[in-house]
Amino acid sequence: MAFEIDGVGWGLLRRLQENARLSFKQLGEAIGLTPPAAAERVRRLEEAGVISGYHAEVDLTRVGLPILAFVHMTSTNRQSERFRDAVGSIVEIVESYCVTGDESYILKVAVPSVPHLEALLWKLKDYGEVRTSLVLSCQVSRRTIDSDSLLP
Repeated sequence: MAFEIDGVGWGLLRRLQENARLSFKQLGEAIGLTPPAAAERVRRLEEAGVISGYHAEVDLTRVGLPILAFVHMTSTNRQSERFRDAVGSIVEIVESYCVTGDESYILKVAVPSVPHLEALLWKLKDYGEVRTSLVLSCQVSRRTIDSDSLLP
């Protein structure tokens, strides 16, 4: 069951998604609450699991990982079990999704070079068939979720 979020809650969420470093004073001023009231509302969103964490957005190219790819992997049940055990230790995997359809998993990977990507793909072949798509550019990297996202 979804947590009920009112207009003030959506205002807080929108601003925190845009800049999670805003102070409670700044949040309150932006949506018409006192700092303690803003803090309480944020605390309730955290306790409800609506806000699940705060993170720094890292520019992968600037930290030496300029090659971004999506790896589509198809696994048997046995390979899938082994992959689920191993995925946490494969540092090149930025995100991993178990999906429906022809593939078993879609992985977002970041690597420093094409040879490194090739070595990673050889490693992943132990867990199933792989098909790779290199990212050329990104049109939407992080979309702010607000009440408009719920409209049919």
